Amino acid sequence: MTPSPMPLSVIDFASVRPGQSVGEALQDSVALARRAEELDYERVWYSEHHNMGSIASSAPAVLMAHIASQTERIRLGSGGVMLPNHSPLVIAEQFGTLAELHPDRIDLGLGRAPGTDQQTFRALRREPSAAERFPDDVRELQAFLGDSPSDLARTRGIIATPGRGTRVPLYILGSSLFGAQLAAKFGLPYAFASHFAPDALEQASAVYRDRFEPSDQLAEPYMIAAVNVVADDDTGRAARELHWYRRQRVKLMAGRGRHFSDEELDMVMESAAGRQILHMITYTAVGDGPEVRDYLRDFAGRAGADELMIAPVGSTRERVHGTLDVLRRAWND
Repeated sequence: MTPSPMPLSVIDFASVRPGQSVGEALQDSVALARRAEELDYERVWYSEHHNMGSIASSAPAVLMAHIASQTERIRLGSGGVMLPNHSPLVIAEQFGTLAELHPDRIDLGLGRAPGTDQQTFRALRREPSAAERFPDDVRELQAFLGDSPSDLARTRGIIATPGRGTRVPLYILGSSLFGAQLAAKFGLPYAFASHFAPDALEQASAVYRDRFEPSDQLAEPYMIAAVNVVADDDTGRAARELHWYRRQRVKLMAGRGRHFSDEELDMVMESAAGRQILHMITYTAVGDGPEVRDYLRDFAGRAGADELMIAPVGSTRERVHGTLDVLRRAWND
């Protein structure tokens, strides 16, 4: 078989595992990006979340700056910046700075959700109505990163320095038809969060492709689909890692800091709430290299994807790296 031309990328939540410090989790993110670079993955993205003790990627631009300095060529991006939490000018300046320091290595993925709960959203000093301005904010941000007369008119003569003229590529993130329609209308790449929101994947992909309008950034639609992956040469170990992940996810999302005994967690996992949490990770590839490869190729066809964004699962740094290693070897067979 010839190697698949489809790019593979990585989404990293800078997960803080039980017993870890935040600093140790961030060092794991550095090591993951380096390993992804060695294995020729296309890019690594970092997601903006707040008030979540298990996720340390609350400031994607800061994390990207450090990791870019510790790597050489792999693309780094936000998966994504939750734009309603910020002013477009500030994001243009942040990512413009990154683009000037690390040319042709920076992506800017944009989401409309706050990435947190309503109380924390208020602590960010934002209003709920901010999400309604998302399309206009995307256009304003795009203008701050451009340098045409029309860009300057849209920003009312305000210049982002750094930022202006960098044209950092924008990606629209989403888990519903809204993001698909917006990405199509604006002629931007679209990334679907199917690693935790599986239900609208195929419909959103079809809407995006059917309605796509070419733009200065993109001539044809480009779809990225995210998927969880647990890969190991030992299929039994892969199954155990998936079991760990399922329990850990339910404990974190349902418990919100509460301690569960094993028996209590078993009951939570069998509850309606537990089943809904597990439904979120419907798209999960598990097994050895060939099994995971075959699953992902089928998934890519179903999703209409041009690129896959891998959420590697593992209880330790070594297991996460192992997933990337096993997948890469199989993908190139």
